[in-house]
Amino acid sequence: MKSSNKILVAAVILLLIANVALVVFIMTGKTKHAEKSKKPDPAEVMYRELNMSEEQQKQHKLLKDEHFKSSKPLFDSVRAAKTAFFALIKDSTVTDSTLTAYSNRIYQWQSVIDKRTFAHFKRLRNMFTPEQQPKFDSFIQKMMQRNRKDTADKKPND
Repeated sequence: MKSSNKILVAAVILLLIANVALVVFIMTGKTKHAEKSKKPDPAEVMYRELNMSEEQQKQHKLLKDEHFKSSKPLFDSVRAAKTAFFALIKDSTVTDSTLTAYSNRIYQWQSVIDKRTFAHFKRLRNMFTPEQQPKFDSFIQKMMQRNRKDTADKKPND
């Protein structure tokens, strides 16, 4: 009996050690994964790449906040238009002209957002020195390419 108790105690201790090791492994794995998946803040990258002054950084923050505040209702409108568009899925009698009308509504809102974003970037560009402007132009192009790549890399959630 005594030797079976020793075996049982040893088994419990081994299982306890294995559980602790597994918890440590899972916890360290999550933090490493979180660090890898954390994307850098585009504004911070821009500040560094363009060597922006403190004043330019403050001005950028104000312009960015203003832009997002004025754009939020537009994004809400696009979202509502898309919700209405995709709600048509359940209508078995929906016509192509109805789909086109709903699709055009989405396009119109998106067009307004794109034009405002373009104007926002033009205002930002004007706050830079002539030496910084080509770097800004390049930065914007990289950001647009990155956004396109990020969108293409996402897997659909059927």
